[in-house]
Amino acid sequence: TKRARSREMAYAASSPAVPDWLNKGDNAWQLTAATFVGIQSMPGLVVLYGSIVKKKWAVNSAFMALYAYASSLLVWVLVGFRMAFGERLLPFWGKAGVALTQDYLVGRAKLSATKRGSTPLVEPFYPEATLVMFQFEFAAITLILLAGSVLGRMNIKAWMAFTPLWLMLSYTVGAFSLWGGGFLYHWGVIDYSGGYVIHLSSGIAGFTAAYWVRTQLPSLLPLHVGTATREPARGSGGQCSGGRLDRVRLTC
Repeated sequence: TKRARSREMAYAASSPAVPDWLNKGDNAWQLTAATFVGIQSMPGLVVLYGSIVKKKWAVNSAFMALYAYASSLLVWVLVGFRMAFGERLLPFWGKAGVALTQDYLVGRAKLSATKRGSTPLVEPFYPEATLVMFQFEFAAITLILLAGSVLGRMNIKAWMAFTPLWLMLSYTVGAFSLWGGGFLYHWGVIDYSGGYVIHLSSGIAGFTAAYWVRTQLPSLLPLHVGTATREPARGSGGQCSGGRLDRVRLTC
């Protein structure tokens, strides 16, 4: 058909700008999916975190999510991506390296196939740059989910130091072990949607962080509706009538 011939002509020619292995549909969908994940973080979780705390902490909480997203990008392209998807260094870690060079980014993406034994490679029909962006969005949202456990608890300076360290020393371990051809991958563990790499890691880290950092002050509790206080009823001579609750005072 005419449409089929047009499609064949579109992919027949190969050039440095449009290599013969590139599938525009695959590449476009991968970038679209990455954008959808990014929208959950920016502005999704930024707005959410700024709205569930008291007004005076709204900017600080939103900035924690914003900083996590920005710092994740820098760490990811400088060392993080290749620690999670690069050459094997340890059974649970890849070799750190920069994912910014043109030769690296315009080459064909490589992923570990879902099989046991050795680590066969699957080469999807899109460039490495697309894979770097797609996986960055998941790394960033993992950190932002973790931030929800320490809103109003952690000092912003401590959070700024914690964020890049956790991404390098914790997230990349899970990502390489499962998605990059590490030991869990060889055991046959499959994580199709990030239940282990993203949600389990952020959940455990958030629980641990909330346990070790200081407890929230009562005035900083999010979604604080009010408290009930017992006051003497009128005509009781300043005494509480039988210990019953005679008046409720709401404090916001």
